[in-house]
Formats: sequence, C-alpha cells, structure tokens
Amino acid sequence: MQFKDVLVSQKLKEQLLSQVHEHRISHAQFFLAQPGSHAFALAVALAQYLCCEHPSDTDSCGTCPSCIQFSKLSHPDLHIYFPNCTTKTIKKDPDSIQLAQEFKDYVIENQYHIDMQDWLTVLQGENKQPSINIRDCSHIINQNSMRSYMGGYKTYILWSVDRLHHAAAPKLLKTLEEPDGKSLFILISEKPDQILSTILSRTQLVKIPKLTDEELQTALQEAIPEMDAATARDITAIADGDYNKALQIYRNNAEQRDMIDTFDAMMTSIVAFAHQRPAGEINYAHVQELFGDIVSQGREKQKAFVNIILRMLRNLLMQNAGANALVKVTDQESGILSTFRDLNLKHITKMTEECNKAMYHIGRNGNTAIILTDLYFKMAGCLADK
Repeated sequence: MQFKDVLVSQKLKEQLLSQVHEHRISHAQFFLAQPGSHAFALAVALAQYLCCEHPSDTDSCGTCPSCIQFSKLSHPDLHIYFPNCTTKTIKKDPDSIQLAQEFKDYVIENQYHIDMQDWLTVLQGENKQPSINIRDCSHIINQNSMRSYMGGYKTYILWSVDRLHHAAAPKLLKTLEEPDGKSLFILISEKPDQILSTILSRTQLVKIPKLTDEELQTALQEAIPEMDAATARDITAIADGDYNKALQIYRNNAEQRDMIDTFDAMMTSIVAFAHQRPAGEINYAHVQELFGDIVSQGREKQKAFVNIILRMLRNLLMQNAGANALVKVTDQESGILSTFRDLNLKHITKMTEECNKAMYHIGRNGNTAIILTDLYFKMAGCLADK
C-alpha cells in the first residue's frame, strides 16, 4: 500500500512523511480513526515507506522486494493483530496468527476499507465478543524481543485496539514504553473512550479526519466509473464522510429509496391520524403492509429503517431551525422533508425519544411488528400533544 492510494487528506500524509524525514517518528502512535476511514491502509503505507529500499520524498517505490511483500501483507517485519474469536475451524484458544491469512484476504479483497461488522461476518462471530487477547499480547512481546528479519523497522499494527482484552492490556505497557530496537507500534481505533488511559498515555495521537464531501464524491466516481455525478452527490450527502457507508448505500440504493418512501408514507399517515383526518387519508392498512415488508428483512434492515427515521427527523429539525448547512439529504429526501415543516422542536424531540426506545427493543430481539406499530401510535401521540 502506497501513500498515493490511501484515501486520507494530503495534509495528514505530509505530516507523517515529515516525521520520518526529520527522524522524529514516535515509536508508538494512536491513529484515532473515523467510521469508514482508510486508517489501516495509512498504517500499512507508513510501515511500507519505512522499509522501502528506494523511497522517494513522498512515497515508497512500490516495486522493490520489500514493497512487493507489503502489497501482499506478507512482509516478515509487518505484524498485524486484530480482534479474533473461535470459529468453525478454530475451536479453542484463537489468536491473530492463526487467523492471519483470513484477515489479510479480507483486507486485500476490500481494498483496505475494513469494518468491524464486516470482519465479524467473515469470522461468523456476530454473536461473539472477539478481542485482541492475552495470547496475542504474548506473541507481540516475544516477537519484539527478536531482531527484525530485514534489518529495518518492525511494525506492529493493532487494529480495533478498543477490543484489547482488559486482562491482556497490562502486558503491553512496558513494551509500548520501551520497545526493543527499531519498532513502530500503530494502534487503531474509533473508540478512544474504551481504551485504557495507561495505553493511550504511551502513544502519540494522530487524528484521521473525515473525508470532505468533495473528497468522498471524487473517490466514489473514481472507484465506480458508471456512477453519475447526481448519484454520487446524493450518496455523499448522507454518508457523512464514511466511504464504507457510501459504498453500502450505493449497493443498496433501490432498497434505501424504498425505505425513504416507507418513511414518507408512515409520516403522512401519522400526521393524518394525529389530526383526526378521514380514514382514507390515514391509510393505516398500507402502512401496516410496509411494516410487514420491513419485518421480513431481518434485524439489521429493521434497525436500518429506524435509523433512517432518526436521520430524517434530525434533518427536519436542522431545516426548520434554518441550519441548512447541517442538513444532509438527497433530492428525494429534500422533497419529502418539505411536506413536514409544521413539526416543531417539541414534536421532533419526543419522536426521537420514541425511535431510540424502538431501536433498543429491536436490538434485544423484541417483536418488530409490535415495536413498529407501537412506534407509529407513540409518534402520533407526540403530534397530538400540543
């Protein structure tokens, strides 16, 4: 992975390169990532640059034996650790080394755009609690006591370090503070509040900012040449700088539009019901059919629908408050929101609370048909309450 292929700001790349050129690179760095960011790719690009045999001022060469090994994530001085758990083939005492090839294949196949939920799907561990465990930490300590294979830097990348097991974390403290030889530790996480302060205090913070709308739109159109500018603009508007989310929206574009239409039908019916309009305007039977479609699609789709309601309510609040710069909507969504301008802060706040309750109950395997029906009447009640 070369810097030119990493989807982060040019300013951040230059910051890291400057540290290398001035020989002041910290031996332990914490990459504070944003959802969907290319943080893991940036970590590999930095490690590759440090080991490259013919680096330029701005990037690794990409062609020397070291760079070729890095392109396959198989360089002997690159050590990768990640949350792991038992699988169908590993029944006991899992660790990152046993699952290394599966993780490398997953990373390369997804062009380094990796996500914990996707990795759990690969592991078939959605109902487990994967962690970077004590065995992983023992491997790190033992490996760090040895000399590098190629005579240069040894790089240890700990992806999703917020899942470092609480019993394992103390084992790493001394190694992070006083590593052997030319060692570079890169810890990556989106959740710094879930990491021990004693771990964070031994690292240098590197903030990875969200992609701007312009950067994300350009990246999407380069990755998917058949995507037209209007579609890229719509996806960018709701992806909030998250490249993984943008790709997911693109793949599920028709499904996303259907859910927005369901939100429109639901809200139209709720408004009519709350204002005691004729049954034909309420059209409750149609809303129940739409709920049935949502229920049939499984828990993740059910939660996705409630998240759409929450996002639309937030945008409606921003729109009605005149904060148009904070409104992130597609053209389809903009047209729908314009019909609900009468909802005020009190209405939207109460509706949001009810949506959060519904999300909680869906996450705990409640009956979604009942939950959505209850949400419908609770939101109508929020409007009826003057």
